[in-house]
Amino acid sequence: MPDSTRREEAKLPPRWVIRSFWSVHRGLFRATGGRLGLKPPRGDDYGLMRLTATGRRSGRPRSVMLGYFEDGPNLVTMAMNGWGDPEPAWWLNLRANPDARIELPGGQARQVRAHAATGDERARLWDRWRTIDKGLDAYAARRSRETAVVVFTLLTD
Repeated sequence: MPDSTRREEAKLPPRWVIRSFWSVHRGLFRATGGRLGLKPPRGDDYGLMRLTATGRRSGRPRSVMLGYFEDGPNLVTMAMNGWGDPEPAWWLNLRANPDARIELPGGQARQVRAHAATGDERARLWDRWRTIDKGLDAYAARRSRETAVVVFTLLTD
């Protein structure tokens, strides 16, 4: 079920362009030893972090770059796959094992636990994403299922 009944057309580049962009982004991060590719959130702009989760079938580390914003001590992202319909693999991996590692700008690495926001928490965080991405509802309407709002809680060392 889509997140909104709004029917304006969501303009997105072809899937191969989206996938290529993220592939290049991950490669840039690796090639520069993490010096490029991450950014903190600022005002009404999301940040970029690197998430490493355990593969649900392989048991091996799997990394992905994600947009996020801060909500107090927590970090928040959307479980979207370039706004394509399938659930992203990273979200399926976190549902199987919610403990993961994130890398933030400046070389900070943290252990986190993920959960899907529900009820009032989800509505509040979805509204916050709307201030960052004005086309959020139109993009979400392209999907056949509700887009999970994923909250990362920092674990104490």
